[in-house]
Amino acid sequence: MTKPESNSPSGGDTHTDPPAVMRPLHLRPGLLALVFLGGTAGTAAREACSLIFPTSTGFPLTVFIINIAGAFLLGLLLESLLRRGSDQGWRRRIRLLVGTGFMGGFTTYSTLATDSALLLADGMTGTMLGYAVGTILLGALATFLGILVGSRIPRAAASLEAE
Repeated sequence: MTKPESNSPSGGDTHTDPPAVMRPLHLRPGLLALVFLGGTAGTAAREACSLIFPTSTGFPLTVFIINIAGAFLLGLLLESLLRRGSDQGWRRRIRLLVGTGFMGGFTTYSTLATDSALLLADGMTGTMLGYAVGTILLGALATFLGILVGSRIPRAAASLEAE
């Protein structure tokens, strides 16, 4: 049996374990759990709003308002977090729990698509176009307004940024 060759000048074994590789954010169980919990709560909140404020007309007003409000709140949240420091620690956890999770579950562009298809199937083409285009355009405007409001929040003190 031969001894393995060594590339080191001293001939000794220089093998070291590679440093632990950090998992990407989307593969970290704790962060995934935050998104899951936030998404579950957001979906429950949307469903509660839909049950409390059912749409009786052909226009899905509740989902429309949810999507616009969610776009505003997401813009506000992300700008507010950005002004407090880099996407690390508690800011990252809040972004994933509330932004990606809750707001992702609360807003519902899949229901926008379904409602649009149903309006079209019912022959309500104008209503469908107003709903779909209005949601996208007003959602973009609401996001911009949320960012604008968030930008007016004073930057955090250095002690908060260090957390």
